[in-house]
Amino acid sequence: TQEADLENQRFFWFSRGFINDTRVLISRSGYTGELGYELYIPAEEAAVGKPAPSGTVLAYKMPADQVLRYTDESEVREVTDAMGQVSESLAKSAASYAFQGRGKKGQDLLVGVTVDDMTLNISSPSGDVSPDMTEVNGRSFDMVLSPRGTKVDVSSAEAITYDLPNGPRSIAPGLKVFFPQLPDKPVKVGDSWPSSFVVEEKAGGVDMRIGIQSVNTLEGFETVDGLACARVSSKHTGTITGTGNQQGTDLAFNGAVNGSDIWYFAPAPGLYVGSEGQVVSEISVTVVGPQSMTIPVTQTRKSKVRLIGH
Repeated sequence: TQEADLENQRFFWFSRGFINDTRVLISRSGYTGELGYELYIPAEEAAVGKPAPSGTVLAYKMPADQVLRYTDESEVREVTDAMGQVSESLAKSAASYAFQGRGKKGQDLLVGVTVDDMTLNISSPSGDVSPDMTEVNGRSFDMVLSPRGTKVDVSSAEAITYDLPNGPRSIAPGLKVFFPQLPDKPVKVGDSWPSSFVVEEKAGGVDMRIGIQSVNTLEGFETVDGLACARVSSKHTGTITGTGNQQGTDLAFNGAVNGSDIWYFAPAPGLYVGSEGQVVSEISVTVVGPQSMTIPVTQTRKSKVRLIGH
């Protein structure tokens, strides 16, 4: 609801508010001793089984003490062509997180995040690598998330790292873009809204910057795992830039990103329910020096996020 302060509403008192721009009178009741509410809606605005004509509001809620559990799986296939010598690597990662609401921080949501489990396996021509995640699993930190998802602060996760052959890597960049950005006004089926984000990552002597612009479209409504959800399609484009030095060699990175995904959001409880998508990055790695050369690299990333507990 908007405007109604349900947390501070006393027993058998009334308050006024809006649900998806529909006027409602809310009474706090519960004759069996349970916490309950009754909603009174103008007859001309009562609609059963469909969103309000003016649109549906999508906003994260995460009330205090609510715990959401997610799984996050991804597969990244990388193909490199160095002067006709083609090599391929495959990285598979799986993680499970717990997000616990801790109330408000100003106008934003304060969320406690725990990494329940995280694994990573990399297969390449030089061998297989499975980094030790002891310093990651079980770690907790605080996240600040705005109701629309446009503001995300995961700075307290930057120090949570694991070691790869080319240096330590933080879990923060991935969690910064975990929750989709929501529209800033009610939307109807067919409506679109833009979103964008920038991720900066440092690993193994290389500084990378990824900038993504997305167009999100509300395609319709369907039930997912018992939750009434908005189905949203997203089309992504972007750029990759970076510089670095590896084994004494200066490198420059430039590339383009294209991809799409489908994600689900339950408006009533304000829950991100999951997503599935694919992103392809075409990158040129330039070896800087007297005998400079450019190596084309193609990365194909498939990802899937699922809400498994709430």
